[in-house]
Amino acid sequence: MPRLVLASTSPYRRQLLERLRVPFACEAPGVDEDAVKRNTPEPLAVVRELAKQKALAVQKKHPDAIVIGGDQAATLDGAVLDKPGTVPNAIAQLQRLQGKEHQLLTAVAIAHPGGLVEFVDATFLRMRPLTAAEIERYVAAEPPLDCAGSYKIEGLGIALFAHLQGEDQTAITGLPLLRLCQELRALGLAVP
Repeated sequence: MPRLVLASTSPYRRQLLERLRVPFACEAPGVDEDAVKRNTPEPLAVVRELAKQKALAVQKKHPDAIVIGGDQAATLDGAVLDKPGTVPNAIAQLQRLQGKEHQLLTAVAIAHPGGLVEFVDATFLRMRPLTAAEIERYVAAEPPLDCAGSYKIEGLGIALFAHLQGEDQTAITGLPLLRLCQELRALGLAVP
């Protein structure tokens, strides 16, 4: 069985991959994300490039492995909403998103001894209108400081939304498992 490595330190991606019950290791890719973001203005190109760079960086250390790299961006009106990092930034992002539709782009690159497989999942999410008090209550209850868009839809954040449309709900958390399973099976991994 080929060795599987997740080129990420994200606890969300690790938890998603654990659902497949396939043994894997995690390794930090060490990619300069800020440099890619500075040199690539278009959000789709940014997530694709970062997923690819992460997978290839880890594959250099493990050339016989199957390496999964991923990246995600929440976009509103063509602008990327980064991870907020602070409570005031999270509140500001949610104020911008409330009552509007935005897009969540999740890119995956799978580097393997025979080449590279890349794909992107796009999910459209409409947040319901929110009051300032609702936003503050949410951020206090489930600080989403390390999440693009300032929400954790797999948790309490689901209550912020009116509608979502996409092919794979796991993409919202950071790793589209439906397509990933298909690609891993094609590479010889025993994924049920």
